[in-house]
Amino acid sequence: MAFSNLLFRFRSSSKPIKLIQNSFIYSKQTAQFQSQSRILEKTISTNTKNNQSWMSYLLPIVIVVSGGSLALQLPKNLSQCDAPDLQERDVRIGGKDSTEHVVKGSYKPVPPELITELKAICQDNMTLDYDERDFHGKPQYSFHRTINIPDVVVFPRSEDEVSKIVRSCNKHKVPIVPYGGATSAEGHTLSPHGGVCIDMTLMKNVKALHVKDMDVVVEAGIGWMELNEYLAPYGLFFPLDPGPGATIGGMCGTRCSGSLAVRYGTMRDNVINLKVVLADGEVVKTASRARKSAAGYDLTRLMIGSEGTLGVITEVTLRLQKIPEHSIVAMCNFPTVKDAADVAIATMLSGIQVSRVELLDDVQVKGINLLHKRQFPEVPTLMFELIGTEAYTREQTQIVQKIVSEHRGSDFVFTEDTEAKKELWKIRKEAHFACLALAPGFESIITDVCVPLSHLAELISKSKEKLDASSLVCTVIAHAGDGNFHTVLLFDPENEEQRKEAAGLNDFMVHAALSMDGTCTGEHGVGTGKLKYLEKELGTENLRTMKKIKAALDPNGIMNPGKLIPPHICL
Repeated sequence: MAFSNLLFRFRSSSKPIKLIQNSFIYSKQTAQFQSQSRILEKTISTNTKNNQSWMSYLLPIVIVVSGGSLALQLPKNLSQCDAPDLQERDVRIGGKDSTEHVVKGSYKPVPPELITELKAICQDNMTLDYDERDFHGKPQYSFHRTINIPDVVVFPRSEDEVSKIVRSCNKHKVPIVPYGGATSAEGHTLSPHGGVCIDMTLMKNVKALHVKDMDVVVEAGIGWMELNEYLAPYGLFFPLDPGPGATIGGMCGTRCSGSLAVRYGTMRDNVINLKVVLADGEVVKTASRARKSAAGYDLTRLMIGSEGTLGVITEVTLRLQKIPEHSIVAMCNFPTVKDAADVAIATMLSGIQVSRVELLDDVQVKGINLLHKRQFPEVPTLMFELIGTEAYTREQTQIVQKIVSEHRGSDFVFTEDTEAKKELWKIRKEAHFACLALAPGFESIITDVCVPLSHLAELISKSKEKLDASSLVCTVIAHAGDGNFHTVLLFDPENEEQRKEAAGLNDFMVHAALSMDGTCTGEHGVGTGKLKYLEKELGTENLRTMKKIKAALDPNGIMNPGKLIPPHICL
């Protein structure tokens, strides 16, 4: 697909990547960039010196008061809120009251010694080219931005190279940002402190396929679409289907799911084990290949959803599924999104084993018609997929049709034609591009809340009312079978008022979901964009526990700093 090709363009482009030679070479733009960063660093350094001066004044008073019996010891980590070598106290990322979409971070130039070490490890598979670093530092489908970009991008070809890269970065206390398909929506691949971007896309081999066990061992850089092409001749497939271009390693990092999660579960349910490079360069295998195990801590699920903050995933063993014998795709229309959501809930309560239940509002359908030159009725729409034997799927389709008719549904149609089904799901997977077709040149905020299924209709109807009252173009998309709800909020990037309005709508929906015992993110992850909501959702005790785990596994704070754990949480 065009989208997938774009994400990996730099590997196949006719434009050669400018590679580092034998010395530390900077372009003119790079020199200007680092000059600005040094000014920021100097300002922060001055503030730090002032704090030290204040402490030196206070120290004699404390000693006198204590009768000289108090032994003062500074902890190794000067700031138990943020790693001191990467982020100063006054330059924080996404705190709980943050409204900024530009992520700020401190910056220290990468030591020339590290560049030399990386060159020895990666040979020609690394670059200091400004355009490539800028490309890797700005997510392609996220409105989040940062003032810094990576200093260097490396393209490891093996787990051993990843281990050596991480070990060198840890020695020099230089931040690391793992990078896969760059499809994440919440700023996961931003480099707020500069440092080293580890692009995993050259590690995309299938290492072992066990057909009888229905599992496969792959490197982290392979895409889920590439993997399914490989598996198809064996009658198997991997059932998670996030955005086109997503890689298996990144999908593990964000604990993603997709439209098939209602049937097959999320990433945490479909990974058997992982191999992970920890912050000190040590390689850990999290479990055996057994389908279930009660041996030790569940390190596999600790790493899934850790967003690169605990280690770099290099290898994944995945559960596979048999390609269904038969499937039917059905569509139907409703007067309101609440009616559509009510049918999704009723279908799940009926016990029918659907594999997909997708909800699109009238604006989303309008975008689809515009982009794909179709003529679907521009009203709230549900899409179903039912799988099994031919007889079973037809029987279940009739039951769904009956449920639809009882909830003001209309125009119930279905297809069993293979090409027609592929086309319908292709249209659904490209929904974001259809949204962008409604307002060319605009950027988007994609919300991602999830609530208990019984609250879905209420959340969607409240949100739709708010969206319709907005001056912005807004669409509704939902994985309605498991309560996961998205909106795409389009705004002019040159219009700050529109951006703030979009951010306000996102904020409204998150808080509405949290009030219904839901979550701020069902599948996109936290990154920098959802940091400010975590304390309300999880509580301070939960976040402190996460902080302790992070400090134990990454004491220098080099692993994707500024993501997942809010900076105001202290030990």
